Amino acid sequence: MPQYFARNTLVVENYDDAIDFYANKLGVELMEGTSLPAEGDKRWGVLRPPGSDVSSCALLLAKANNERQVTHVGNQTDGRVGFFLFTDDVERDHAKLLVDGVTIARPLTAFPYGRVLVFADLYGNLWDLIELSPMTVL
Repeated sequence: MPQYFARNTLVVENYDDAIDFYANKLGVELMEGTSLPAEGDKRWGVLRPPGSDVSSCALLLAKANNERQVTHVGNQTDGRVGFFLFTDDVERDHAKLLVDGVTIARPLTAFPYGRVLVFADLYGNLWDLIELSPMTVL
């Protein structure tokens, strides 16, 4: 089997709040929400945008479980954009973010490769929302 990136971990304060934010404000789907009772309140929460291929990279929610991890919630990349969500209609998604009260950290801007805005998730992590130009190849 060829290699591919499967999961990116996002450290969160609370599973349910994080799932609510990503599902209801970003429109991603909870693909797996398994409780792991042998490990306390640990859960396996996996999120993907609708229509994503099973081999596409997914977001794995991990609840901070010690003081050090708690200090990184909302600042996993020390103020840099650390997460990227591609869309086929950035204006539609921008409007939904605004209606849902999501903080827009940098306004919609055009670049040679596409249009991008930066938003903050419920903990303050920065995300790029990107609509690629038709000729852009990744």
